[in-house]
Amino acid sequence: MTVPAVLHGSRPSAPSAATAPVTGAYARMSAVFPGLRVRQLADDEPAPSGAGWVAAAELAAGGAALDAFLAWDNAQVLQDYGQRARPDVVASFGLHRYAWPACLLITVPWFVERRVPRLPVADVSYQRARGRMAVRVRAFSCLPGDPAAALPGARVVPDEDALRAEVRDAVAEHMGSILDGFGPRMRRGRRALWGMATDEVVEGLWYVAHLLGEERRAMAELEALLPGTAKPYVGTAGFRELTGPSGEPLPTRDRASCCLFYTLRPEDTCVTCPRTCDDDRVRRLAAQG
Repeated sequence: MTVPAVLHGSRPSAPSAATAPVTGAYARMSAVFPGLRVRQLADDEPAPSGAGWVAAAELAAGGAALDAFLAWDNAQVLQDYGQRARPDVVASFGLHRYAWPACLLITVPWFVERRVPRLPVADVSYQRARGRMAVRVRAFSCLPGDPAAALPGARVVPDEDALRAEVRDAVAEHMGSILDGFGPRMRRGRRALWGMATDEVVEGLWYVAHLLGEERRAMAELEALLPGTAKPYVGTAGFRELTGPSGEPLPTRDRASCCLFYTLRPEDTCVTCPRTCDDDRVRRLAAQG
């Protein structure tokens, strides 16, 4: 990993496994999904900057850093599709490209190790061209009996239900700030924005769990995490099952929001989009299998 040029001086010590409660979970994720790697920063280590890095707090502020971030999406649409997208569509794409990995920073440690880091925007940086994130975990929640409960910053909660509440609160803390930055550019109400955040929580963990060989467990965990009554989230996890041409089960879900890709390719909707009929879903899911 190339160290950004702005980091001068002696290299700070990286946190060890004994003092970094979520490092193991991030390593498991990257082993099956190399497109995203996460570095947990030591207490004395500055956050990376320059060389394509952006602080989550800068995106939340909605200023020049967000302009530059979305300029990348605008250029990518033009390159991939030969046309310009509406500004709100560009902002929607940019939000997805940040929120999908950002939510994994919280949901993967919960799913893998039953530890929930608190990651306000001040403690997260992102380099999307290389699929890298840097985080500073100052506090986390865990269950009784977890060896990590003795670590600094640990908050022990009584049971699984309380830990699920910690997941929802941690994601809401981070994503609420991010939506404040992206929201004015997206021409959507607050409920629609939280529908997008809900989809990122579900689809990110669902995908990584599939790579880990634990798709069914993740679906059950996500259904318990998002029962449909937990505000500010919108709706349930939305899973359901279709039947393939040979009688095989085909898991799918209905998104709570629309990514607006149809504005570029009306004939090519996402497989989980409410616009995609079940016959098309079966055909596409069976082909993937």
